[in-house]
Amino acid sequence: MTTITFYEKPGCKGNLRQKTLLAAAGHTVQAKNLKSEPWTADRLLAFLGQLPVAEWFNPAAPAVKAGEIVPEHLGFEDALHLLLDNPLLIRRPLMEIGDQRMVGFDTAKVDAWIGLNNVDLPAGNIEACVHGPAGHGSCGSHADEEEEDASCGTR
Repeated sequence: MTTITFYEKPGCKGNLRQKTLLAAAGHTVQAKNLKSEPWTADRLLAFLGQLPVAEWFNPAAPAVKAGEIVPEHLGFEDALHLLLDNPLLIRRPLMEIGDQRMVGFDTAKVDAWIGLNNVDLPAGNIEACVHGPAGHGSCGSHADEEEEDASCGTR
């Protein structure tokens, strides 16, 4: 099967579900922390460049949900600077196999790309954030993060 470099927010249960699905399909997942990667404009655009600017952003990011950032109203340069300044705004996961890249986790696209090998898909949107009973907390500890956390709409 395939080895996938998987850029995630560690502790995010949505990313955990995605990695679990990939592993169940027989793929090897090498997870990397999206926030601590040394992103450059060129490197990030290798993932995002073919998508409309609005699709670069995590729709669950607090600033996006609150309307403070409206991806549809941003130009290319402004959007790129926002993402480089705060990688948690980037739509996740970013996945890479050699020189092939994918943004987000649309199961049909992932299946067509690398094959999900008929594994049972979980109910609901696998790209959406999964919240615990209190409405947050399933994306890992937020105690050390003062900035907006695009993983689950909490700070």
